[in-house]
Amino acid sequence: MDVIMNALQWFIGLGSTVFLPIIIFVIGLIFGVKPSKSFISGITVGIGSIGLGLVIDLLSGSLGSAIQLMGQNYGTSLSIMDIGCGVGGPLAFSTTTGILLIPISLLVNFAFIALGLTRTLNVDIWNFWFPAFLGLVVQSVTGSFITGVFGTVVAVMLQWLLADLFADKISTFFGYPGIAITHMMALSGVVFAIPMNWIFDHIPGLKNVDADAESLTKRFGIFGDTVVMGLIIGIIVGILAGYDAAGVLGLGMSTAAVMKIMPKMVAMFMEGIMPIAEGAKDFANKHMHGKSVNVGMDAALTVGHSTVMSCALLMVPISLALSLVLPGVKILPFGDLAFFAFVICLMIPFFNGNVVRSILGCTLYMITMLYLSTWLAPVVTSVFKLASFNVGTTGLVSFVTAGLWPVVLFTLAAQHLGVVGLALIAVAVVAIMFYVNKVRAPKQAEA
Repeated sequence: MDVIMNALQWFIGLGSTVFLPIIIFVIGLIFGVKPSKSFISGITVGIGSIGLGLVIDLLSGSLGSAIQLMGQNYGTSLSIMDIGCGVGGPLAFSTTTGILLIPISLLVNFAFIALGLTRTLNVDIWNFWFPAFLGLVVQSVTGSFITGVFGTVVAVMLQWLLADLFADKISTFFGYPGIAITHMMALSGVVFAIPMNWIFDHIPGLKNVDADAESLTKRFGIFGDTVVMGLIIGIIVGILAGYDAAGVLGLGMSTAAVMKIMPKMVAMFMEGIMPIAEGAKDFANKHMHGKSVNVGMDAALTVGHSTVMSCALLMVPISLALSLVLPGVKILPFGDLAFFAFVICLMIPFFNGNVVRSILGCTLYMITMLYLSTWLAPVVTSVFKLASFNVGTTGLVSFVTAGLWPVVLFTLAAQHLGVVGLALIAVAVVAIMFYVNKVRAPKQAEA
């Protein structure tokens, strides 16, 4: 057992830019893709992943430093430190619960695909960290390691269900056939966006506003261009951070560069993954009686969309302002500000790319996250202590993106019902999976 655990830790330690190409290569071979084509796909995905990482580092490095100064200037009275979701992966994979989830999830995933309960083959191993985090929340609340491991399994099942439910809309909007996004942090927002969009449809005036990125460009000319919007937002953040003229203009150019380069890196990533997605489709037609199989990937594939990037950048000042004016909020967005694109990206298709609706919906969503991350701070702090993870402070810590409904659901279930509560969630998830993939899908295919 120790040998297996050490091997898995070593594999994860290679980093996603190394282990993801290996996984893509192996999955390609399983799906009958030629070895040479699988190899090139893996390498291309790795290059795209490195490119995405470089762009995100540019964003978090340049914009992140300015945001930290903004936080120091405007939010020193808030008591809970936003440690950021960036530590989620290292936290999860430094624990036995997180490492065990990798083989368990892959085995159960293949079994569920074979049974026709899910259409999603999740190869986004790095983002197993969020289900692992939910398992650690359960373990922290119940004090039981076994219950925590069970919680991780229930969490990945919920992840596949959400991916199945929303795959068609998301893949159509972003133009990624055969791809499902399995990043639960991103999927969670869809559950909020769908009812909010329905409400917006019934608000006079608002329901008639058409403001996608293309229409904004036509209406506002150069100022509607996403690159120019990035430049303007970067300049505004630089001014609020107290930078001098050179710093302000430099930050503006860095932000504009991210808006321009990010879509190109995503395109390279997709260049590598598409042969695998096609192979999965062919494999399903030949060996699984025509069942469709979507390759589960990271939400990073979607953050290069112009509306996603524009809304994510605008959410930075909005979230800071909200944290300062909302009564009862104790957390200042800090470590998570550079990751907002991953939280809101999948909400955008369900607002039909409408910028106005997206900003309104994401602002309301941010309010819920600020309050929930404040409420969850004692639980999040206990998780870090459980994992013996040094957070550099003796006070309460949390992260804004921990304030999502799955974290609340698992926390309340574990607190009040223990393993029974998790079992009830599992039964509900499997029942909905059965309906979605065994009852509804065949009827839609016949129609």
